[in-house]
Amino acid sequence: MSTGTIIAIAVGAVVVLVLIALVARAASRRRDERRREQAGEFRQQARSRSIQAESARASADERAAQAKRAQAESEERAAQARQGHAAAERQAVEAEHLTESARDQHAQARAIDPDASDSGQDEALAMNEHTA
Repeated sequence: MSTGTIIAIAVGAVVVLVLIALVARAASRRRDERRREQAGEFRQQARSRSIQAESARASADERAAQAKRAQAESEERAAQARQGHAAAERQAVEAEHLTESARDQHAQARAIDPDASDSGQDEALAMNEHTA
């Protein structure tokens, strides 16, 4: 083989290697660009889902606050009802004491009144009409 042939083969091999390197580099750039686009799409989807999650979280927080307010109002109404019930019981006990006191005083009045009947039936009927 002549020197010119060897040089031509060497130059051809170098040219082929340079072409292979250029093609590989272009393919690598296309692959990197596709990956960048894919990563951008994933980031956009992630941002969208983050916004949805934040919205859902805000809605859940709002509902929890509403439920807490409703529970507090319910507890306040229950406390007021308990207070009203206790006041009614106190008034009923006081009314019973006053009724007993009135009966005792009627009995004392009958005992000392010379014109009153001993049965006290009229007074008992009158008291029952007032309490009923």
